[in-house]
Amino acid sequence: MNEIICPHCHKAFKIDEAGYANILKQVRDKEFAEELNKAAAHAQREKADAIKLSEANFLNRYQEALAKKEREFNELKAQVEQSNLEKLNARDAELAQLKAKLTNIETEKALAVQTALQSIEKEKLQLENALNTKELEKQNAESALKQIHMTELQSRDAIIQHHKEELARTKEMKAKLSTKMLGETLEQHCEIEFNKLRPTAFQKAYFEKDNDSRTGSKGDFIYREFDDTGNEIVSIMFEMKNEADATSTKKKNEDFFKELDKDRNEKKCEYAVLVSMLESESEFYNSGIVDVSYKFPKMYVVRPQCFITIITLLRNAAMNSMQYKAELAMVKNQNIDITNFEEKINKFKEGFARNYDLASRKFSEAIDGIDKTIKELQKTKEALLSSENNLRLAQQKTDDLTIKKLTHNNPTMKALFEQANEQNKLEE
Repeated sequence: MNEIICPHCHKAFKIDEAGYANILKQVRDKEFAEELNKAAAHAQREKADAIKLSEANFLNRYQEALAKKEREFNELKAQVEQSNLEKLNARDAELAQLKAKLTNIETEKALAVQTALQSIEKEKLQLENALNTKELEKQNAESALKQIHMTELQSRDAIIQHHKEELARTKEMKAKLSTKMLGETLEQHCEIEFNKLRPTAFQKAYFEKDNDSRTGSKGDFIYREFDDTGNEIVSIMFEMKNEADATSTKKKNEDFFKELDKDRNEKKCEYAVLVSMLESESEFYNSGIVDVSYKFPKMYVVRPQCFITIITLLRNAAMNSMQYKAELAMVKNQNIDITNFEEKINKFKEGFARNYDLASRKFSEAIDGIDKTIKELQKTKEALLSSENNLRLAQQKTDDLTIKKLTHNNPTMKALFEQANEQNKLEE
């Protein structure tokens, strides 16, 4: 038994060991709870301070990283603009050189035949060298375009990973989306979603039903977009498949790949996209944008919630490569111009050779006429020379003619001349 004095009435009373232990336990539990509450409050305050500090540090690091990325982007943009300016200057210089060559060729047309032919042959050799140079530039441009495309693919993978993360947040909306689509088909849903953004994001885009079935089949929708110069930026053939449209036998997405690729090629589209609600339990197709180009080139499978995302992704990738497409188109046009120029030169050579042949024949005919005329004049000359010789002989004979020779052996004429001479003397 233990004796305990009450602190209030100062009276002593005794309790057994169990009661004493119970009182001690109550005192200890109360003190422990107070200490525990104090420690918990202190830990809570430290946790809040640590969270604020961590958030501040994270925000600072994020802002520093963002500023660094912006500086790198501005530097890269300046480099690209400088490179584009240099390329444009080089193109202008080459164009000026070609124009100067054309002007020289037009001036040299008036030269002699041999000089013109030699100049044309020399120009042809220069153009062949230029053509070879352009071919090398074309190959280099294609290599650069492939490298850019690989870079875009890597960036696309990062975007796809981002969309996969977003897909995890949108899975809760999947049931609601399916409920919403009960009153409309998948095609109508996609068309409505596109038309919502058409006035702001796709003002110059073509997105209409594929009604051309002349080849025996057709897709559901065709998306095309062109730049201000008429060059195609991107084109996509869309096929929509809804689980509700299937028969009792469930179909797979792969069942439609071959037909979709055929439609893409027949309608000359760059990409093919299957918007599908089939295989709704497949984790492979539920992961977001699925690239199935290992089976058919440039083909993707997406769920309806990624319909606008795949258009934006392909469109942005195509916009980034439009500069290189434009340069390739410029190189091709230059090659076509050189080919046309060479054809004009060949036509000029053929026409010149034909005219030269005609002029040569006419010249030969004129020479033959001159030769015939010379022969006729030679005959006339010989006749005149013969006539002159006869006249000379006649003159000599006239000079040798005298009265003595006339009266020689002619007594009658001799008497007449003598009688005339005597009469003349008498008259004098």
